[in-house]
Amino acid sequence: MVRKQYGKKQFKANNRNLITINQPKSPISEQFRTVRTNIQFSSVDSYIRSILVTSAGPGEGKSTTAANLAVVFAQQGKKVLLVDADLRKPTVQYTFRLENYQGLTSVLMKQVSLDEAAQVSEVENLHVLTSGPIPPNPAELLSSKAMEEFILEAYEHYDLVLFDSPPLLALADAQILGNHTNGSILVVASGKTDREGAIKAKEALNSSKSKLLGVILNGKKVKDHSYYYYYGGK
Repeated sequence: MVRKQYGKKQFKANNRNLITINQPKSPISEQFRTVRTNIQFSSVDSYIRSILVTSAGPGEGKSTTAANLAVVFAQQGKKVLLVDADLRKPTVQYTFRLENYQGLTSVLMKQVSLDEAAQVSEVENLHVLTSGPIPPNPAELLSSKAMEEFILEAYEHYDLVLFDSPPLLALADAQILGNHTNGSILVVASGKTDREGAIKAKEALNSSKSKLLGVILNGKKVKDHSYYYYYGGK
C-alpha cells in the first residue's frame, strides 16, 4: 500500500504523551507491554483484530493510552492502524503531529480511500488514521454500513486496528463502536473517575457486542512520585 508522507517535522511525537517512544525502558512503558501481553493471553480462543479504547468521562487518559498501546503492538512487529474515532474532539493528530485535512470521516463518506487517508508514523508498522473533518452527525456515521465496510477493509491490510473513541457516559458513540470491535478497554483515572461512573461505563460496554478485555488504571501515584498504568481483568 502506498502511504502519504509528510515533512519530517510531522513525525516528532508529542514527548509528553508517547512515553513508549521517548522512554521505552521506563516503568510506564513496561506496563504498556504488560497490557499488550495480557490482551494477547485474554484472546487465546479468539483472535482479536480490533480494540476499542474508551473511558467513562473526558480527560481520563484514553487517547494517550490508545496511542501508546498502538506503539507497543507495532514494536512487536504487528501491522497496526490507530484510528481516531472521536469525531467530536479528536486529538490523535496532535499526539503524532500529523495533518488532519482528511481521515476517517473522509473514508466513510467515500471521498478518499483508506490507502490515501492513512498516514505513516515514526514507528515502524504503525499507521495512523486521523479523524478527518468533524461531521454534524458522528453517531450516524459510526453506525453506518460504511463503517462496517471500513473495518473489513482495514482487516485486509492490518493485524490490529485500535480505535480511540469518545467517552462512554456522555455520548452513544463508544457503544456504537463497541458493536463493531472484537474487544474493548476501559480507562479510568485515579482520583478522578468515580466508582459509579466506572460501573456505568463497564455496564455500557458489556451491553455492546465487544468483549470487555479489562480496565487500565491511569495516573496512580506511587511512593517515588512517578506514575504508572495498571491493567486489570474484567
